[in-house]
Amino acid sequence: MQQESYGEVFLLDKPLQWTSFDMVKKLRNTLKIKKVGHAGTLDPLATGLLIVCAGKMTKQIESFMGQEKEYVGTFVLGCTTESFDLEKPVFPVADPSHLKLHHIQGAVAQLTGAILQVPPMHSAIKIGGKRAYSAARKGEELELQSRAVEVREFEITRFEQGELDFRISCSKGTYIRSLARDLGQLLGVGAYLKSLRRTRIGNFTIEQAKNIEEVVEQVTARENENLRRLS
Repeated sequence: MQQESYGEVFLLDKPLQWTSFDMVKKLRNTLKIKKVGHAGTLDPLATGLLIVCAGKMTKQIESFMGQEKEYVGTFVLGCTTESFDLEKPVFPVADPSHLKLHHIQGAVAQLTGAILQVPPMHSAIKIGGKRAYSAARKGEELELQSRAVEVREFEITRFEQGELDFRISCSKGTYIRSLARDLGQLLGVGAYLKSLRRTRIGNFTIEQAKNIEEVVEQVTARENENLRRLS
């Protein structure tokens, strides 16, 4: 596995509560090489497709990161949180019971296409060399600038009892938590991200992904077979 010619791309289904770095660390220890990295962070509370590159394939990370992403998940209306997901406590904003589907679709239309988006404070964005989430946890205020992103598709697949399920296709750098915040503001009732799953990166889909335990088992078996052949 330490050969200079080695390079491999792993399509992983990241489980809940694991960080993206947890996945990288697990594979790095299994492969016993240093050059392992992922192509696009998923928050610990998100699941789904994570591309991990090893060996010479780490050179392709930037190209993978630049590809369109697709997500499915659930927004909750009427409440929000400091982080716009369930990392922080939920607090009420306004009763959403008067909202109809056409209200939701009107707000969604304003968040579709080329838009300017302010990243959430609880994010890995660096401002003056400091991670935004680090400053947020210390109660410090950082001014985050809006960034141009593209939301190519924003489809509502279910809307009932103040919850809505969605499917979103978007460009690199788009924060789904920020879409939750902005949707809640447009509707005047607040919103937060209840669940999120990444289902596609470019042409790679979640159906092609494997869980980390399965990949570790396959890599270990392959290495044991290689050692057997050399002995």
